[in-house]
Amino acid sequence: MAFTKEQKQKMVAEYSELLQKSQAVFIIEHGKMNMKEIDTFRAKVREAGGVAHICKNTLFTIALKEQGYEVKSKLAGTSLVGFALQDAPALAKAFDEITAKSEIFALKKGFLDNKEISAQQIKALADLPPLPVMRATLLGTIMAPASQLVRTLAEPARGLAAVIKAYSEKDSAPAAA
Repeated sequence: MAFTKEQKQKMVAEYSELLQKSQAVFIIEHGKMNMKEIDTFRAKVREAGGVAHICKNTLFTIALKEQGYEVKSKLAGTSLVGFALQDAPALAKAFDEITAKSEIFALKKGFLDNKEISAQQIKALADLPPLPVMRATLLGTIMAPASQLVRTLAEPARGLAAVIKAYSEKDSAPAAA
């Protein structure tokens, strides 16, 4: 199906808008996917906080260049593009899962911070823990020295209180007998 010039301009504008909102962009080869598989994949992408579109390579490349992305190699074949609107590692994980389970799909490349990344780099990004887990780990690392300091400072007072309690129980025991 041939697109008119106006339709092509509208597609480029839509791709550009998604690129502006995205933290990262990932591209897979989807040549032999049927619509049921594409819909299932899109649902996983939505769960990861992103959107997926089947893109025309030339129009998508134009949008990438307009938005200042470093495009090193030309896109070929059929492209299903995922735009990470919230959590880039979560979307990378969704892309990695779909390509790992199937021989039909293949990661092409992606873009992170306007720079092109390889399929191996996308897999490495997918191996990162989710953002809430990373935040909790960081918070735990920051809090550990402070809580240890509080315990260290409170220990002498706790020991003194235990001695006083033991002494008071010792004196009250003979008086009651």
